[in-house]
Amino acid sequence: MIDFRKAQELVLQRAKSFGTETVPLEQAAGRVLAETVHADRDYPPFDRASMDGFAIRFGDLEKGMRRFAIVETLLAGYAPQQAIAEGECYKIMTGAAVPGSADTIIRRENAEEKNGVIELPELPIEALPAATLPAPVDPRFPWRPFQNIARKGEDLRSGDVVIDRACVCTPPVMGLLATLGHTTVRVQRFPAIGLLTTGDEVVPAGDAVSPVQIRNSNRWLLESALKNAGAGVVAWDHAPDDPALIRQKIEGLKDKDILICCGGVSAGDADYVPGVLEAMGAERLFHKVAMRPGKPVWCGVSKEGKIIFALPGNPFSCLVNMTLLIAPYLRACFGLPPAEPLGLAMATARKKRSPLDEFFPVFVSSSPARLTPVTLNGSGDIRLGRQANALALHPANEDDLAEGAVVACYSFV
Repeated sequence: MIDFRKAQELVLQRAKSFGTETVPLEQAAGRVLAETVHADRDYPPFDRASMDGFAIRFGDLEKGMRRFAIVETLLAGYAPQQAIAEGECYKIMTGAAVPGSADTIIRRENAEEKNGVIELPELPIEALPAATLPAPVDPRFPWRPFQNIARKGEDLRSGDVVIDRACVCTPPVMGLLATLGHTTVRVQRFPAIGLLTTGDEVVPAGDAVSPVQIRNSNRWLLESALKNAGAGVVAWDHAPDDPALIRQKIEGLKDKDILICCGGVSAGDADYVPGVLEAMGAERLFHKVAMRPGKPVWCGVSKEGKIIFALPGNPFSCLVNMTLLIAPYLRACFGLPPAEPLGLAMATARKKRSPLDEFFPVFVSSSPARLTPVTLNGSGDIRLGRQANALALHPANEDDLAEGAVVACYSFV
C-alpha cells in the first residue's frame, strides 16, 4: 500500500499527449491550446484615445494657449479628414485613433465647450486624477505629452509571443485569439476514454430496481467529472461480477487511450477486476493507496501501453480518485501545470477516524475563506457531499483538527 502522493507520481510519469488537432475558433472554448501565439501587428495598432475629450497639440499648451477651435469630431473606427493647426483641436471619443497632428488629450470634464470652441479653465491640482499628473506636479500646468493616449505598440509589438505555453481557452483567451485574427486554433486532442462499470447489483438509471439492486450512478458521476476535466467518455459498457464477461467487456474497450473500470477492485470474493487485468497482461503500477476513502484503487498499464484506472465502486471513492489521480493525469497529458491544493482554515473542528490520510467533503465560503465539513455517512452515501464544493485532506500524521487548523483543499473537477 502506497501514499497517495506516490500514487500521483507514478500516474504522472505515464502522462503523454494524445496528439493535437485544429478546430474552428467557435469550437475552441474550454479546449487546451497547443500552439505558440504571436501578435499579428502592434497593439494598440494606433495611438488610441483612452477617454472622451479633446485632442490638441502639446506645443500649443506650452505657448500658453488655453482656447481651441474644434475642427472635427473623431469616433472610434473613423479616420480624420484633416490635420489640426495652431489653436485647433479634435473632439475625440474613447477608442478613436489619435491623428499624428495631436499629442495630448484633455478630459472632456476638464474643459468648457461652447459654440465649437473649448476653453481650459485654471484647474486646481486636486481636480485631476493622479495618473494624469506629471512629476514634479505644477498646479499651473497640469498636462504632459501623450496624456490620456494609449501609444501604438505599448501592449504588444508585431511578432511578440503572446501565449507560449499550454493553457485552457477561457473567455479571456478566446477574446485574445479573436483579437489576433485567429479563425482556427490548434488544441490538444481529447483522449478516447472507455468506461466499464461492474456489479451484479447495478442496473441502468432508468430501470426498475428490486429491493437489493442499485442504479448505476457511477457511470454518470464519472462521465460528468471527465467532461469537467476536459475529456469525455466515448464508449461505455457494464459487466456483471463474472471474470469471463469482465474480460470480454475489457477486450472491447482496450483500444481506447484510457480505460476506467469501476467496482470489483477490493478483496471480496467477487472482486475480479485486478486479477482479470493482470491476466490480460496489464502491468500493475499500484493496488491500494493509504487513504480513506478510495483505498482499494488499482492502476496499471495495458500491454498496448494504455493507462488503466480501476476504481472502487462506492460513489464518493470514485470522486476522490477522480480528483486525486485521473484529473491530474489528464492535466499533465494536456501539458497543463498541476492544480495545486490551497491551504485553507477549518471553520469547525474535525475528529480523526483512521490512521490513513482522510479526504472529506467541505464547503468553501466566507472571507477569508474557511472550510466547513459536509456530513457524509461513509463513501457509499449517495448524497456524495452534494453541498460540498471541494475536497479537504486530514493528514495521516495529524490528530484531530482544531478550528482554524490549515489543511490542503482540492477543487472538485
